[in-house]
Amino acid sequence: MRWLLRRIGVSLLLVWVVATIVFMALHLVPGDPAELLLSGSGIAPDPAIVEELRERLGLNRPILVQYGDFLGGVVRGDLGTSLVDEYPVLDEIALRLPRTLELILAGTLIAVAIALPAGTYAALHRGGVFDRVASGLAALLLAVPVFVVGTLLVLVLALQLRWMPAGGYVALAQNPGQHLTLLALPALAIAKGLSAVVFRMTRASVLDALSRDFVRTAHAKGLTPRRVLVHHVVRNALTPVLTVLGLHMGTLLGGTVLVEYVFNWPGLSTPLLRAVEARDYPMVVGIVLVISALFLLINLAMDLLYAALDPRVRAA
Repeated sequence: MRWLLRRIGVSLLLVWVVATIVFMALHLVPGDPAELLLSGSGIAPDPAIVEELRERLGLNRPILVQYGDFLGGVVRGDLGTSLVDEYPVLDEIALRLPRTLELILAGTLIAVAIALPAGTYAALHRGGVFDRVASGLAALLLAVPVFVVGTLLVLVLALQLRWMPAGGYVALAQNPGQHLTLLALPALAIAKGLSAVVFRMTRASVLDALSRDFVRTAHAKGLTPRRVLVHHVVRNALTPVLTVLGLHMGTLLGGTVLVEYVFNWPGLSTPLLRAVEARDYPMVVGIVLVISALFLLINLAMDLLYAALDPRVRAA
């Protein structure tokens, strides 16, 4: 329990650090933040409009007061209002974030379902045909950008073969079958790079576990090869795989922009890109904070999985 509380405390501290960095970013930029936000067209904004925005964002108050109000809003869940459409930032994120998380989760499940058994099999048959082919394919997948894979999936599976729709979105409650069909191609694009990483890490971890003394001891005790593989090799090989998986799942929170754009999937990328172009400061800050907090939450969840797989982690 003490280990868990310590990990939660560290995560909360990191959330505070991220929130502080995001807050200071606006004030460290040279010039008046309100003028910068309103000067996107290259034309000097009206001083009256600048002053109105400064009053609206609280930029005319002392910086420590602004910082306290900002942290208080974050704690209350009040991330402000969009400067573009007057829509609450938290409501916009709550609407679109589940779609991005669904896409990431689907891609992760596909990647793990393919790469984990493939990496294990390649390690058990090191140097064989499957090992060489799969390793080469993994290297190729890592080299090809995700937007290229997404475009090829649309051209081949959607436009040429007409097996899948090219893109779009339908709510799960409205039409479950069509929703899953529309989810398939972007999830495959997401799984592309992650599956290659998980495959290579699984293969390396299983090979390392196979050379350990405890595996040779398990064989010497007369345990069946299946039991040795499941309870000794794979279980000990999963820890580094989970490390890589957690890091890449967090990275995908900010890396689905191109996939969502290619497949017209209405996740967080649309309001984020629009907010950056329009210099909608509250929306950008809100999305960055939520993505950062989720990244830390994913890593905390991975730490809990480490502890479940290896009790030595709890004693560290």
